[in-house]
Amino acid sequence: MKFGVVIFPGSNCDYDTLYVLKDVLKQKTLFLWHKEHDLKNVDCVILPGGFSYGDYLRSGSIAAFSPLMQEVKEFALKGGLVLGICNGFQVLLELGLLPGAMLRNKNLKFLCQFVHLRVENEATPFTNKAKKSQVLRIPIAHYDGNFFSPPDKIHEIKKNNQVVFRYSDAKGQLSEDANVNGSLESIAGLRNKEGNVMGMMPHPERASEVLLGSEDGRIIFDSIIHWLGNRGG
Repeated sequence: MKFGVVIFPGSNCDYDTLYVLKDVLKQKTLFLWHKEHDLKNVDCVILPGGFSYGDYLRSGSIAAFSPLMQEVKEFALKGGLVLGICNGFQVLLELGLLPGAMLRNKNLKFLCQFVHLRVENEATPFTNKAKKSQVLRIPIAHYDGNFFSPPDKIHEIKKNNQVVFRYSDAKGQLSEDANVNGSLESIAGLRNKEGNVMGMMPHPERASEVLLGSEDGRIIFDSIIHWLGNRGG
């Protein structure tokens, strides 16, 4: 199996993500330049965190028009695995591969801290190594992480079991305090209806080694590896 990490101007978690996949998890991983039109036969595309194009206009809005995004969109629509982390999640929203939008954090401050996530859906390619209601400790680093969706869309999201992670406390309880950025329904991670595309605001690549204070982020990458291995990818 092979992973591809997209690089945009302004990406700052691309090398971190490649390091975790290639050096920590020993997976074949390469960079994909945003101006190309070749996904190089990867089995999973990862859109990393950062500030693509300086987050001008809206976070992720300009990156959605990068040449490679045409291939990423086609790849996703054909069932290919796509994971968007932080800014990558914002790009997936701009591409229309995930429903909803990101607003400024409720306190209008950039947040860089560990948070707790409760696993809402363990039956996805990204969470099959987790347990239902398991609490993960993974850091965030964003200014526009306040997820929003109109009432009719959030009803559809919940009906289709598309919520993958919610912000919680260490015991898995939902609260206004635990929902640090004010996201609707405390949503921290979301999948598409088909289940092959997921976006999450927390950074699993920053929680994949004991040295970093948590290995909980490895669950996401291990789940993808397990899923691809079982399908013969």
